[in-house]
Amino acid sequence: MTILLKNVTCYDSRSSLHLKRTDILIKEGIIQQISSQIDASADRVISGDNLGVSVGWFDTSVQFGEPGFEDRGTIKNGLQVAAKSGFTGILYEPNNNPVIDTQAQVLFALGKSANELTQMYPIGALTVEQNGRDLSNIYEMHLAGAVAFGDYKKTPDDANVLKLALQYTKDLNTVVICYSLDKKLAGKGFASEGVAATKLGLKGIPALAESVEISRNIEVLRYAGGKLHFPTISTAESVAVIRRAKAAGLAVTCSVSMNNIMMTEDDYSDFDSNKKVMPPPRSSADQAALIDGLKDGTIDCITTDHAPRTLEEKMVEFEIALPGSIGLDYAFGCLHTKLETELLIDKLTAGRALFGIATPQIKEGEKANLTIFETAGTVQVGSENLYSSCKNAALLGFETKGKVVGSINNNQVVIHDTTRN
Repeated sequence: MTILLKNVTCYDSRSSLHLKRTDILIKEGIIQQISSQIDASADRVISGDNLGVSVGWFDTSVQFGEPGFEDRGTIKNGLQVAAKSGFTGILYEPNNNPVIDTQAQVLFALGKSANELTQMYPIGALTVEQNGRDLSNIYEMHLAGAVAFGDYKKTPDDANVLKLALQYTKDLNTVVICYSLDKKLAGKGFASEGVAATKLGLKGIPALAESVEISRNIEVLRYAGGKLHFPTISTAESVAVIRRAKAAGLAVTCSVSMNNIMMTEDDYSDFDSNKKVMPPPRSSADQAALIDGLKDGTIDCITTDHAPRTLEEKMVEFEIALPGSIGLDYAFGCLHTKLETELLIDKLTAGRALFGIATPQIKEGEKANLTIFETAGTVQVGSENLYSSCKNAALLGFETKGKVVGSINNNQVVIHDTTRN
């Protein structure tokens, strides 16, 4: 198939094409020509006002459900959702049944995702069955294709477990993912501790529970060496702690969930269980600090923290509803209301480099790994325009800015309705 992108603005801060309008000709999955004017015939011509193109987006925290929770969604369906949403690569969380803690489970995940437009990279569980005590067979999973190791939304209570994991993975030049929350300080909380939670009668988690644990884990890293990634940080103090660690030269990276960019603690006021996520939405001051962290480079990337949940898991009392929201489906349009286009695209494409995965290039002769999007126009997030099987969307009813037009990768293409021939 031959595809011609007409008069698109290129967003790639690593390229000389950055912010330039151009035509791009793709033939059989390879970028054949990039020029200000291309008149070649093509099977599909994509054009329109306000069109942008970037290297394919990458999400560093995604779960679908397979194996074990297929009622939430399968790997095949989930990867199709990702492709339609502009994501050509994802890290796949290990919290399935069975947990991805063996070489066989890594190979299972890779086999299920082979030959799809969106490439899936498994995260191996750091500990056996994510029990926080016994290190899993990291070496075998690494050989099988796991690109990082961490227990989903769990913190090793024993700092020695983290120390050993960092020392072991250092020789493999791979990354330990360490979700950080002090369990004793968090208690049974599920909202952000503060005035809003108190007024609503919700059990709060103090910001301290996150920043204290991050500080501890950074000290372990300082001693052991290695590479440490903090997923979905949510507080101003966490941003400050990580900023200092980076300034000290430690190999620290981090992400923020789109939920904490889009929501604050006040969004729990309607007790909508679809909005219940972990970490919980924090204060407006925390939200502002997270955005500042994105701008100054302290926060390396944005994740959708995509977490499908069934009706049975969500349509219960707010306190006992399972945390999690889908996010792939509407990430770009929602985040674009908070962040400028250049910054947003940088943070949606930065994830590969953090985990040693080659970043695609918009360059003649390279394989086409691209996301196409519109930077203007509004769409309301509604159940009817969600691609996921589960509809537990925290941002239902939200007015977006711009939208995904399609994605291209592995000589496959998904294009939504737009101006095309």
